[in-house]
Amino acid sequence: MAIGSVQSQLESYLSLTMQRQTVLASNMANVDTPGYKTKDIDFQSEMARALAAPDGSTSEASPHAVTGLMERPDGNNVDIDRESVLMAETQLQYQLGTQLLKGNFHTLLAAINGGS
Repeated sequence: MAIGSVQSQLESYLSLTMQRQTVLASNMANVDTPGYKTKDIDFQSEMARALAAPDGSTSEASPHAVTGLMERPDGNNVDIDRESVLMAETQLQYQLGTQLLKGNFHTLLAAINGGS
């Protein structure tokens, strides 16, 4: 696999984690909004779609409504504990992606410098 291809995949990964973090932050911000429905991104499906894109471009992920959550009397179904756990998970995914990208750049730099 070419370094450019790996870098493109890592960029897609980081973009998707940032998009998911934005959706989760929106859920948390709307915890007290009557009628607000929790949204999420199917990370695995969206990542597969991004990797299958022929041009390597990253498009906007499609958030979907999360079903099966308890709804409060005001119609809101945001569970702040659930969102906090998912936010922490997404932050760890982002950190992993940045570390992998950093390693990719170090490999590229070593190749440019003749392996030294």
